[in-house]
Amino acid sequence: MHALLHVILALVAFWLISGTLLNFSKHPHWYIRGWDFPRVFTAIISAALLVVYAIFFRSGPWWNAAVMAGLLFVIGRQLYMIYPYTPLAAKKVKQTERPPGGHRFRLMMSNVLQENEEHEKWLKVVRESNPDVIVAVEVDAKWDAALAALAKDYPHHVRQPQDNYYGVVLYSRLPFEGQPKVRFIVQDDIPSIHATIRLKDGQIVCLHAMHPRPPEPIRNQDSAPRDAELVLIGKEIAAEERHVPTVVCGDLNDVAWSYTTQLFLRLSKLLDPRMGRGMYNSYSANSRIFRFPLDHVFHSNEFKLVELRVCEHVGSDHFPMLIELSCDPEAPAEQPEPATKAEDHEDAHEIVQEQAEREQAGEEHGHVTQGAGRG
Repeated sequence: MHALLHVILALVAFWLISGTLLNFSKHPHWYIRGWDFPRVFTAIISAALLVVYAIFFRSGPWWNAAVMAGLLFVIGRQLYMIYPYTPLAAKKVKQTERPPGGHRFRLMMSNVLQENEEHEKWLKVVRESNPDVIVAVEVDAKWDAALAALAKDYPHHVRQPQDNYYGVVLYSRLPFEGQPKVRFIVQDDIPSIHATIRLKDGQIVCLHAMHPRPPEPIRNQDSAPRDAELVLIGKEIAAEERHVPTVVCGDLNDVAWSYTTQLFLRLSKLLDPRMGRGMYNSYSANSRIFRFPLDHVFHSNEFKLVELRVCEHVGSDHFPMLIELSCDPEAPAEQPEPATKAEDHEDAHEIVQEQAEREQAGEEHGHVTQGAGRG
């Protein structure tokens, strides 16, 4: 029994160590990218295994010491990656000290879950949260009809309902500047909304609402389409000739600390207000243990934070996210933009090129590159 336990623990340790090592790769395969998600749990399980090894298998063959060293490496790697999203780290976004005024706005981002029928419960949480701008994803025809109740209070809206789990709508009290666009940036069944809104003090703000397809094993879907969409939007934001305060939000089907998300932040020069505050896990609302930060709001460094919170359960498997931002003139001097790394633009080019080659190969072979899987 003691020997069997030893073998089982060694196999689990090897799985954790190998998964952590594989995750250093930038390859988009779902198994490799999947190790981005459970870093907290990987660290906890590795720590528990290390304690058991230290108690029962400290002596013996040399590989016992190798396993314990490997587990220490896993724990260190996971803690290093999630540390910026703990209250122990420095806050990237400062708390505003400006009094309330027209320079502030509240944004709610919510994955409603297409088959969720608790429309009134969701609307109740929205009204209690009182956002100025609402972004909802996984909106089909039924949800689109239910959300029509918002039109009276939110007269400015863009709607792209779809029945494939990727419909998206934008409702706003604040007027649009110019004509909002619905774009299909990487895949022709995955829309995103791009609008410019005018705050009450006249300041214009660019808003990008996204919901790219996730990597997942059932359909052997890797992360290439998701990564390419994030990279392309990040590069577009950075290339804008006339810099405008910018917000990107959505269920990005990626965790905050992943390589792709961090690459996106460096390319776009946007900030993550969760850094130094906490993880703000929004998925899964149906589990008290396995939760991850999949719903995001990033913004340029003209904004300081007023409020950030995870809202109550609305029947979806995602909690809505609510953020209130203040456009502060002095903010850029206090909140530096993320610095790019030497390899970022080359990595971004490779990500986009790989997706383009896959799309071309799919067309040549008559393969359909879309899918119905939800994210």
